[in-house]
Amino acid sequence: MDFQFDDNLVEFRQMVREAVKQDLPADIREGQRRFGGNQSDPHDSLTWTKILAKRGWSVPHWPVEYGGQNWSPMQLFVFQDELTRAFAPDTCWGGTHMCGPVIYTFGSEAQKERFLPAIINGDFYWAQGFSEPGNGSDLANLRTSATRKGDVYVVNGQKIWTSCAWMAEWGFFLVRTDPTVKPQRGISFLLINMKSPGITVRRIPQINGEAELCEVFLDNVEVPVENMVGEEGAGWTYAKFLLDHERTTSSFIYFNKRDLRIAQDIAANQMLDGVPLSKHPRFQGRLAQLEAEVTALEWSVLRVLANEQFQYNETAAASVLKVAGSRLQQTISELHLDLLGAQSIRQFPFEVHDRPNSPLWPDVTENANQRALIQRASTIYGGTMQVQKNIIAKLAFDL
Repeated sequence: MDFQFDDNLVEFRQMVREAVKQDLPADIREGQRRFGGNQSDPHDSLTWTKILAKRGWSVPHWPVEYGGQNWSPMQLFVFQDELTRAFAPDTCWGGTHMCGPVIYTFGSEAQKERFLPAIINGDFYWAQGFSEPGNGSDLANLRTSATRKGDVYVVNGQKIWTSCAWMAEWGFFLVRTDPTVKPQRGISFLLINMKSPGITVRRIPQINGEAELCEVFLDNVEVPVENMVGEEGAGWTYAKFLLDHERTTSSFIYFNKRDLRIAQDIAANQMLDGVPLSKHPRFQGRLAQLEAEVTALEWSVLRVLANEQFQYNETAAASVLKVAGSRLQQTISELHLDLLGAQSIRQFPFEVHDRPNSPLWPDVTENANQRALIQRASTIYGGTMQVQKNIIAKLAFDL
């Protein structure tokens, strides 16, 4: 079997690679490399979104009428692959990939005119208010309430694990507008200004030294009725649309490919008894196995993008990608630690920019341990491993 892209995609990849090389500021690239993991610095994300917007590339996956590029799924795959390869930060994912598509599909014309240009241009950061204490993967039982009083909804409740809420200007929240009906039917999709009176944001210290995740408390927050997206009570439908809109991103394929290349570079340059680790049988075997697994994951993702007909439910297929991809994230980061040995403990606070240079401490050693630690969460966020397995069991095997 020939695992190759066609010539047009090869040319497209080269075009994107050259453009990113030209446009990506060196300080942002270096900051993203140090940042590690799958989370980008939010300030860099907004700056990069503005840069991409000048080429018309900040939302290429959107329909053309809303600012997209009409690229094929394969072109979009190559585009994101090249961005990750170059250590470019994400765009503001909450706006460009989550809330934006919901607004242009279900929102009012006023909402489209107000928010879509701002998302395209990276004017502000968006927070996702879905998970709650005790209901992270069980959105149907969320408790945050929104009671209509005249021209406003009064919102009360708490959200958690809200990425970068500390700097977000707007958020998209799932709220319960009707507690008397079936849980899924009583949920609505509400856009909330994060500077509204009654909102308190608390950052959560993370095991890797960051504090990007947050708790959000909403106490009698008044939200204009016109900020309701679509119909009241249809939020569950919109949330499913949002989560299904990017069926392959949960595979972490772009990060897995990049991190495997890093592992291969480390193995080629780290020496043991005068021989590169890549030549030692123990590491040769591990690298070969991981390369095979990443290749299999990539082509499984491409099968989904090509709309191949599956024997089983497509949602189950997406869960399979999540299980495989999140496990690979952890396995590859653990290999980094084994290859680096004691050098993996080199750590600098993320906000420190002036690092000493030394041939004994190559760049790849920096914060390697912190990156591996935060990868422990990859099998939790976006739907835990246990939830994904239950989805597979039910939808693929009717268990």
